Amino acid sequence: MDVKQAGSSLDSLISSFNTRIAELQELVIARNMYPASSVTDLKAVDTALKAMELQVQAIKDRLREETLAIPKAKKLIEASLRQQKKLQSMSVHVPERTTFSNSEINNRSILPEASNQLPGFGPSKPEEPVATHKEKKGRSSPPLWYITAAELDSLSSYMRGRLTLDKVNAAINDMAAYADSNSQLITAPKKKLAENLWEKALELRDIAMTESIKGKHFFLETDIKGPSLKLDNTGKAILTVLRHLGRISETRIGHHRVIILSKPQT
Repeated sequence: MDVKQAGSSLDSLISSFNTRIAELQELVIARNMYPASSVTDLKAVDTALKAMELQVQAIKDRLREETLAIPKAKKLIEASLRQQKKLQSMSVHVPERTTFSNSEINNRSILPEASNQLPGFGPSKPEEPVATHKEKKGRSSPPLWYITAAELDSLSSYMRGRLTLDKVNAAINDMAAYADSNSQLITAPKKKLAENLWEKALELRDIAMTESIKGKHFFLETDIKGPSLKLDNTGKAILTVLRHLGRISETRIGHHRVIILSKPQT
């Protein structure tokens, strides 16, 4: 009986010893999984999270400021559009010619000139000598056929996209500048052109003499370099809108894509 009790007690001790060993093994594994260095990493993560929280708060504050500024910006845009309409209306009524040459002043007095411009005093053709003068000097300045808010609103939303009246009319300014630069190259004598421009001038002259271009203001796709009109998605959308509204037309001559300034249909 004593032997049995001793054996049972030994088995119990062995079992307890094995259990303790297993617990120690689990503690060692846990210790290896979470070394003391992880505390530093956790602190770094905590610091990064706090910095991100500060950035998010700063973004929220900025968005709140922008939201409050939107009504003021809308009022400014509306005032700018009203001013632009007034200026466009004024430009329509401003005479193209406000000065007289010395020969005209010597040939006729100011009084007959004024009377000829009044209704019922006979036909007046003061523009004829000017036209002759323009022909001698070269092409006239490219026109600026701006679009109106009503025209932009008449377009479908998918065509209009995020374009604004200011963006489109700024692009029209750029196109007129491109066409004017080409016109100057076409009419400039060789001695006044740099060597690197002479080849382009000859190429532009050939294009200007083609039947579809003759007498019109134009520029090349390669001329598009900003500041407002660029060959990006916005620029392509603007060209599409202006084609649809009849401000430009396009043709291909040789390897060039030529954009022609067109008079809007009224």
